[in-house]
Amino acid sequence: NEPAQLALISAGVAALIIAEGAPVGERVIAAARTRGASVLATTLDAFSVGKMISLSLPARMIMETDVPTVRLEDSLEYAKSIVSNSKFRTACVVDEEGRHTGLVSRTTLMQDVQKSVILLDHNEYSQAVDGIEQADILEIIDHHRLGAISTLKPVKFLNDPVGSTSTIVTNKFIEAGIEPTPSTAGLLLAGILSDTMVMKLSTTTPVDISAADYLAGIAGVDPAEFGPELIQKGMDLDALPKEELLTRDMKRYNLFGRSIMVSQVMASSFEFAETHADAIRAELERLRMTMGADCFFALFTNIFGNASDLFAAGDEGCITRLNLRDQPVRLKGVMSRKKDFIPKFGQMFRQI
Repeated sequence: NEPAQLALISAGVAALIIAEGAPVGERVIAAARTRGASVLATTLDAFSVGKMISLSLPARMIMETDVPTVRLEDSLEYAKSIVSNSKFRTACVVDEEGRHTGLVSRTTLMQDVQKSVILLDHNEYSQAVDGIEQADILEIIDHHRLGAISTLKPVKFLNDPVGSTSTIVTNKFIEAGIEPTPSTAGLLLAGILSDTMVMKLSTTTPVDISAADYLAGIAGVDPAEFGPELIQKGMDLDALPKEELLTRDMKRYNLFGRSIMVSQVMASSFEFAETHADAIRAELERLRMTMGADCFFALFTNIFGNASDLFAAGDEGCITRLNLRDQPVRLKGVMSRKKDFIPKFGQMFRQI
């Protein structure tokens, strides 16, 4: 009905839908263009057109805007908490720029998801990251004592009693016939020199020395000059809070049913330990209580004096039996935590 169509356009309708394949004349099209109206022609009947209109709304008019999001780097535990508290039972995964990359739902989280990890420079649960019990351990590369760790399937286990795990990694480069980049060689060299106190610790082996020489040639540095400079930069003890000082190189051990924390601080003299003895003892006791350890030891190792000052916090009976009431205790020849201190005091704990 062309007159009716023209009348509706003249009345100012924004859109005119012509159903059931009815003809659309040139006059109607011209009038629509003049008035800025849209004309849609379809073979659907009027009832079907009404149904389709409700489905033609733009997504922005019906979409939710308060959907929870998680980032790619968020932990599974965090994602679980977000999804479980969401009315949608789902969260959108977004990248650093906030762009949608996927979905994570309750169904997704019901699946057994395990992260694949390689343990480097340790092989004990107490020294590993949180959640290691649920991880899929692929390999262990270490140079420490064997700890109480177990896996559900066989894994590669490389444990070599050298002075540094960096030495082991360097030898893996050599065995694979791959030369590390100068920057990587410099990092590995720093690891060897730091772990061995520039080849002064009793844990140093000829393998460490050979690896350091190999890396120095690639990195283009002299270990005799680079080593002392590296160590000295890590010995600005006065600038650090006592908590950070005592926890930045700290390891937990389980020895004969006791939870033991051992911290090691490298120094160029005994002056710092002697001057701050009261503050160190107080902070050790606070850390022991906070971390739930039976005993907390701190070794202040004088790399030039070939000895360590030992501080300890623990129950009165333990401290007395270990003969550590008067602190610090000077331990001659004790330079390495793993080779000098742990074997000696581990035997003493066996007898307590």
